Amino acid sequence: MLKLAIIGRPNVGKSTLFNRLAGRKLAIVDDQPGVTRDRRDLDITFGDFDVRLMDTAGLEDAADGSLQARMREGTEKAVADADIAFFMVDARSGLTAQDRNLAEILRASPTPVVLVANKTEGRGEEGAYEAYELGLGDPIAISAEHGEGMADLYQAMAETVERHGIDPDKDEEEDPEFKPLRVAIVGRPNAGKSTLINKLLQEERMLTGPEAGITRDSIEVDWVWSDGERDWPVALWDTAGMRKKAKVQEKLEKLSVGDTLRAVRFSEVAVLVIDATQPFEKQDLQIADFIAEEGRAAVIVVNKWDLVEDTDLAAKELRLDALRAMPQFGGVRVVFLSALTGRYIDKLMPMIVEAYRDWNAKVKTAELNRWLEGVVAHHPPPAVGGRRIKMRYAAQIKTRPPTVVIKCQRAAEVPESYRRYLVNSMRESFELEGTPVRVFLRAGENPYEGKKKKR
Repeated sequence: MLKLAIIGRPNVGKSTLFNRLAGRKLAIVDDQPGVTRDRRDLDITFGDFDVRLMDTAGLEDAADGSLQARMREGTEKAVADADIAFFMVDARSGLTAQDRNLAEILRASPTPVVLVANKTEGRGEEGAYEAYELGLGDPIAISAEHGEGMADLYQAMAETVERHGIDPDKDEEEDPEFKPLRVAIVGRPNAGKSTLINKLLQEERMLTGPEAGITRDSIEVDWVWSDGERDWPVALWDTAGMRKKAKVQEKLEKLSVGDTLRAVRFSEVAVLVIDATQPFEKQDLQIADFIAEEGRAAVIVVNKWDLVEDTDLAAKELRLDALRAMPQFGGVRVVFLSALTGRYIDKLMPMIVEAYRDWNAKVKTAELNRWLEGVVAHHPPPAVGGRRIKMRYAAQIKTRPPTVVIKCQRAAEVPESYRRYLVNSMRESFELEGTPVRVFLRAGENPYEGKKKKR
């Protein structure tokens, strides 16, 4: 069952949304702030999901030991227990300092957040745009009182469940810090994927051999890796080798490839295994493109390193090839190893963890805007029609992978080359290696657009 907490400052409409999703008036609703004090749980069905809905007290600053402080503790526990949190703001009254403080707390929380802008009926929808600056993703405009936007809210929740790999059918509580790290091992047939997993597990768990295409199903193996400080639960997927699409004719192989693609979508880090004797073939690059499209962190494993003679020269050339061939990952981490002998295999998991941390990177809005000011000063966007394009401000709207929105004039006219410059600069400035970085340019709202000029 999916656990969903509705949170926000007092009087933004949390209990109204609770009643709307419940289908009946269970929580007391009033214009007076702070009506809800105790957390209320209710099992409901929302679309295709069985949900345990949690209505919480409004989060507000309070002295230790006070009633408001105890209410806040209950709300914070609900957020920690939840799989997803709906963070509600009042689009009609606009953002407050309290909203911004709560957003900062939520960005540091491991609980995925869906930003909900309530009271958007009438002209209130315009107030939803202000919520972008909270850096919590696209605000979902709703009216809990009138039932508007419920379909959009469900879609946002479903996308969050899929993006974060949340199991909506789980019954046992999990500590978010110790959820398994999901790693998919992918690559062409006979690159050594199953051999690599066997060596990591130190047992012959997977069937291996010189024949290509032995693995057909995507097999999940639970494993625990220790970095000396903590134990990392890991879910390893051994996947079928992916050949060129034109060569995939048999129905069984098509199903195997489809299973591999699903494993990549469900993973957090994809390890692309490349044959050192045939590096960076076209199919390797196509697999890398798919990993980037799905927004997964990547680590490149150059396997069969025991067959390479001049390893120093080969490593230098392959690193340059990776940089040129896979620009979507920037300075992607590359591990040279032999899965057969186990040489250098101890370097793999630390790099996977580093890539995972970059994938979850959160950059403060103030730091982002200092970066934006610097890159624009160093290399301003080209003039269009003789007029400069002004970059106003930037905010990170999501992680996994890091995604930033930059508000600017005439966003549609910014050349693709300048967009790539922004992505590469951000990756370099914040050391985001081996993860896709997404930068969206959006035009600011023109308050005078569509209005007739007065004589």
